[in-house]
Amino acid sequence: SQEAVLHYQTLSSSDNYHLLQIDLETGRHHQIRAQLAAIGCPIKGDVKYGARRNNPDRSIHLHAWKLSFSHPVDQTPVDLVAPLPDDPLWKAFLAAIQ
Repeated sequence: SQEAVLHYQTLSSSDNYHLLQIDLETGRHHQIRAQLAAIGCPIKGDVKYGARRNNPDRSIHLHAWKLSFSHPVDQTPVDLVAPLPDDPLWKAFLAAIQ
């Protein structure tokens, strides 16, 4: 097996869900899904990793909202921000990330 390290912080919670900020150290395949499931916190809609039911469109509630990395050629910082999906659950947590 290979080492898989991530760090997470709870940004907000509701009765049934938590909004987490996750910082990957290693970035292994399905790492976020597997590690959250292992601590009893599967991603909404991710039945492969322990969610109780699918989302109607079979998606999972995992979103790369902010990505930061060094440009591979000139090493300048690159910061990307993607809008949240048009979904009631994401909208409910919008205030926590603004």
